[in-house]
Amino acid sequence: MLERIRQMLIKEFLETLRDSKMRTILIIVPVLQSIIFGYAVTTDVREVAIAIMDQDQTPQSRDFVSRFTSSGYFKVIHRVSDVREIRDLMDRGSVKGALEIDSGFAGIISAHRTASIQMIVDGTDSNTAGIVLNYAGRIVQRFNLDFLATKASAQPVELRTRAWFNENLTSRNFYVPGVIALLLALVTLMLSSMAIVREKEIGTMEQIIVTPINRFEFILGKLTPFALFGILDVFIITAVCLYWFDVPVRGSFLLLLISTVLYLMSTLGAGLLISTISSTQQQAMMSAFFVFLPAVLLSGFLFPIANMPDWIQGLTYVNPLRYILIIIRGIFLKGVGADILWPEMLSLAALGAALLLIATRKFQKTLA
Repeated sequence: MLERIRQMLIKEFLETLRDSKMRTILIIVPVLQSIIFGYAVTTDVREVAIAIMDQDQTPQSRDFVSRFTSSGYFKVIHRVSDVREIRDLMDRGSVKGALEIDSGFAGIISAHRTASIQMIVDGTDSNTAGIVLNYAGRIVQRFNLDFLATKASAQPVELRTRAWFNENLTSRNFYVPGVIALLLALVTLMLSSMAIVREKEIGTMEQIIVTPINRFEFILGKLTPFALFGILDVFIITAVCLYWFDVPVRGSFLLLLISTVLYLMSTLGAGLLISTISSTQQQAMMSAFFVFLPAVLLSGFLFPIANMPDWIQGLTYVNPLRYILIIIRGIFLKGVGADILWPEMLSLAALGAALLLIATRKFQKTLA
């Protein structure tokens, strides 16, 4: 049995490594994707293009505007004198927002009355619009506190804030570690989904049928190289996170590898199941994408699971991406161990074992 498995592994490694395109997919592509995704998947908004309509033109109004320009959140690219100009700029997409200060601003605040300003945002992108309004609210709050401080000896209440695990609230620290799970799922699911159907298409299944190798040995030989390359990708992508994006790894790297193995059981099992029920490689690839996209959407990577309807949340419990994202972020950012993450690890093990068992039972050494 061991000799048959060894020969099967040699065959699979030779087939994989001699194909230059396959080597690129397994090693080069994950590096490039992790760098691209690391820059792309961020909700931080910086230097939002805005227009300024200052109808007061006083030192107080200019000081207020300067707080927007010096914050790093906004970049003033137009100064306008009419609302119609703001509408035109937004229609063209030249600005994402506009700050409107009415005349009499300085006199109103000097008289200790409340002056109204208006922050107009482009609501077509609701996420960016909400963040822009939040930034503007912070600047206004800071202006109010500074103004009150000049009128009184001390502030009655001082709020001190502190964020744990992600001190600067950098969204990249939240998203980039999750790229490990996405890339592993994409690579291993795609490759394993074509593992068996490829043998049928190139005509080597006949040779396998007449060998004494059983289906367990065949599947083990097929999936082991992909699993090893997946673990290699973990080393590579983690290095990118550490040395390219400066994302900290506060927990155990060994625990990350163990969790990755449990996760690969699920992705490889799902891919193998697709391969056993597909007739062509094109059909297998389309099926893999059909599985991958919902898995990403229901994982919590892009949208909080708690915000989803209850029946949708129930579906996420059979999604291995849900559990591995909790594990990866817990290890990278919080530094927690198996005593905290064992429920997610156990869920991954159960899902992986179930998928591999179903795929193994579904596979038959036939041409049908």
